Amino acid sequence: MKYNFKNIGKKLGALAMAVVTLTACNDEFMDRLPQTDITLDNFLNTEQDLKMYTYNLYSFPSPWNYVGDAGTDNQATTSAVEVKNIMISTNPNSVTVSSGWDWSRLREINLFLENCDKANVSPEILAHYKGIARLFRANFYMDKVKRFSDVPWYDKSLKTSDTDLYKPRSPRDSVVQQIFSDYQFASANIKTGQLKGEVDKWVALTYMARNALYEGTFRKYHSELNLTSTASAYLGMARDAAREIMDNGKFSLYTTGKSTSDYASLFNNTNLSSNPEVIYAVYYDKKLISSGFWAYMFGNYEACPTKDLLQSYLTTNGTPYTSLQGYESNTFVKEFADRDPRLKQTFAYPGWELVNTSTYAPGAGTYIQSFNKNFTGYHQLKGFINDKLDEVYQSVDFPVLRYAEILLIYAEARAELGELTQKDLDESINLLRARAGMPPMQLQPAVDPVLQKMYPLAEQATSQWQSLLEIRRERRVELALEGFRYDDLMRWKAGKLLEKVPEGIYFPSLGKYDLTGDGIEDILLIPSTQAIPAESEKESNLLGKKLIYYKAGPITDSNATVYLKNGTSGNVITSAGMGTFKEPQYYYRPVPFNEVQLNKSLLPQLFGWE
Repeated sequence: MKYNFKNIGKKLGALAMAVVTLTACNDEFMDRLPQTDITLDNFLNTEQDLKMYTYNLYSFPSPWNYVGDAGTDNQATTSAVEVKNIMISTNPNSVTVSSGWDWSRLREINLFLENCDKANVSPEILAHYKGIARLFRANFYMDKVKRFSDVPWYDKSLKTSDTDLYKPRSPRDSVVQQIFSDYQFASANIKTGQLKGEVDKWVALTYMARNALYEGTFRKYHSELNLTSTASAYLGMARDAAREIMDNGKFSLYTTGKSTSDYASLFNNTNLSSNPEVIYAVYYDKKLISSGFWAYMFGNYEACPTKDLLQSYLTTNGTPYTSLQGYESNTFVKEFADRDPRLKQTFAYPGWELVNTSTYAPGAGTYIQSFNKNFTGYHQLKGFINDKLDEVYQSVDFPVLRYAEILLIYAEARAELGELTQKDLDESINLLRARAGMPPMQLQPAVDPVLQKMYPLAEQATSQWQSLLEIRRERRVELALEGFRYDDLMRWKAGKLLEKVPEGIYFPSLGKYDLTGDGIEDILLIPSTQAIPAESEKESNLLGKKLIYYKAGPITDSNATVYLKNGTSGNVITSAGMGTFKEPQYYYRPVPFNEVQLNKSLLPQLFGWE
């Protein structure tokens, strides 16, 4: 029930500021606090204290995650994405790449673990709350390892006089072992049957499965770490954690048999509390806590889907779209014909009806794709709430962890280990495809040369590489625009894909085009040397509506309002170039220069960073 989150929200509000003060203050200040204030001496004594403190540790994604693929081959962006800035920079270094080295959250976690033993609770209850804290510590450190690889391990809260403030980085392998010790403790001790909105055992197992898959594949494909021989252990952890959820978690994919809408309903639902696919969600209710929704992922704000993502969706008969003759020159309407139904639940499609017009000046009705410089022309439906009532779109729940991801983790881990069977596929990938109304995947699929070119390392990594390629496709489609793509490219050592300029809709020439699928032209592309006529002088279509004019030209043409690859034809393009992805350097980040000045033991920098 949403009411459960209301209860959690009230409890959080009651002590949030007190807990922040408790964890943020320095030792001398804590010594001066009046006895009537909350301190470590009179807090963490009861289960309610433990619960309130651990609520303060909660850290989960928000609906902003729907632009989490920005800067990858899934989602073009005009914003200052870090990896893009690094790639186009002439000399990225520890001065210019300076974020991520923040440890304040870790202190809050370790402070709890150091002081919770005094609580007057049973060992089982104490272990439950310790498990929650260790889960968040594991997540915290996993983010640090992804960014810096070797990092100092701290399992205590540091004081300003503590010599460990200046300890060197621990080797990645040592840190990761301790991370997964935390995950194992958390998944073994956090209870099931918690209130909606509270962390439970399945949340811990999901993060363990996700990050074991990350670490296992990262080690497997990144020989520069010299940890390849240990990859299988983490892939086995990912497999086993996912399998435990599959066997005992009582989750299932949400489906009503409506393949054209079931998938989309996961991302525009005001009540996910009883959805069987949701392992964890953030529950919003405008009367209590608003989602903060606005249409940042829609139209021409900062991010937009790419043609590369669109072309990864299969045709309805289960074959690659890229195997169709002449697919490269398909125009917008044709691109959506006979495709995986998830495509039309992710991209705005020909004939889609717009209701929420908050960022679309022409108003409601049959939507006509709009074009602007540096955008693809494709618009995103996933995460966009097509309802004009703010009490609806401010109350849509956000699915943080979905059972769909567990099925994908299981299948990928099995394939990477060379263990995949048809039964595995039927229990994982083919459930996703069935929900979408798509044909099942077979154990030995035909090789898609497009995927083979994208992921050349896969062929050398496992005897089941053909299946692995299709599992990667399924993951890309199912989790599209949910913030997974960047990590996936990093762990598969596919960073070179970021060098490709994101492209958009194809136009074979200047002229009139139908974008709504009714056979009647909606827009007119004219040369950039021509002026767009006054409204009264614009040509009308057969419906009596004025055509929408755009001036087409190359990316270097300041007069153009839409950029085409060949100037007067080709795909819409978003950038003159994406720069160079240097391997292995750009899979990691440097320790910020200012931190190195404070602690020289953090040197040397890794993998070519200065």
